Parts: sequence; C-alpha cells; structure tokens
Amino acid sequence: MTGRPEDGSGFRLTVSHERVTLPNGRNVNLDVVRHPGASAVVPFVSDHDVLLIRQYRHATAGTILEIPAGKLDPGETPEACAIRELAEETGQRAQRLEKLGWIWTTPGFTDERIHLFAAFDLTPVPPQLDADEIIEVVRMSLDEALDRVWRGELTDAKSTVALMHAAHRLDRLR
Repeated sequence: MTGRPEDGSGFRLTVSHERVTLPNGRNVNLDVVRHPGASAVVPFVSDHDVLLIRQYRHATAGTILEIPAGKLDPGETPEACAIRELAEETGQRAQRLEKLGWIWTTPGFTDERIHLFAAFDLTPVPPQLDADEIIEVVRMSLDEALDRVWRGELTDAKSTVALMHAAHRLDRLR
C-alpha cells in the first residue's frame, strides 16, 4: 500500500511554512504541522483492567498497542471527543470521564495537543470504526499494560503517558 501527498495539506492537518523571529532575534524559516488537537482515553472495565486497542498504523508499517484516541471535530470539546472515540473504537460508552491532563505530541514540528482522560462505568454500544481503522480490542490489567511500557512493548507516546497518569491518579504507579 502506498500513498503520495499531492500538496501540503491533508484531511487531518496542514503544513505551514513560516518565517519566524526567534527569542534571540534570529530569523529562520520553519515548517509547522498544524493539527486541530485530539483526545485519548484509558478505559477502565474494572478496578484493575483496562481496554487497549491493537491498531494498524500505516506510518509504523504494522500494528501497535495503544489507547483509543482521535482528532477533535470542529467545535467539539475534548471530553466529547474522548467519549465518541471510545464508543467508536471499543464499543463502550463511558458514564464517567476524568481528565488526566494533556501533552504536546512532538513540539519540534507540530502544534498537536492531545487531551488525556480515564473512562469509568462503561456500558456496551455498537462500535463504529472509520474506513481506515483496523482495530482489535484487548483487555488487560493496568499492571500488565504498564509492564509492557517498561519492557518497551507499548511504545505509543500518548498511551504510555496516559497509562502512567491513570496509574498515578489511582495510586498504582510502581
């Protein structure tokens, strides 16, 4: 499978070519990937178990283990996005959502900010995968998910940070 961008913009982002004056007074040209932002959520199915997803990611040339996440739609709040993405990708609706914080994904070249949440009191709903999503839902203990982070098996940045925040919030970070 191959793809070739036709220009500097896409469905989810744009590339901005900017002339910038740095704090030291130096003028430089920079490329910045502009992104509308996203939400990511750690879904708790019990006091100890979470849902992760194994998802095909073209940019990584394979599948990765991560938490459900997706971009903000125009006018959508981060909370609404987290609830929507959780339902679409895992078939679970959260009755309670707790904010864990937010992260810059890669501030060296993008303004993408991902809002992190933990979801609780889940109820089943029909999943609604996007056309480009190939997802397997994986249930495991929070401890096992963290062990996979420490072993270098779960390497998705938003997921590792969100899992650590969730564990810290629950006084379970080892």
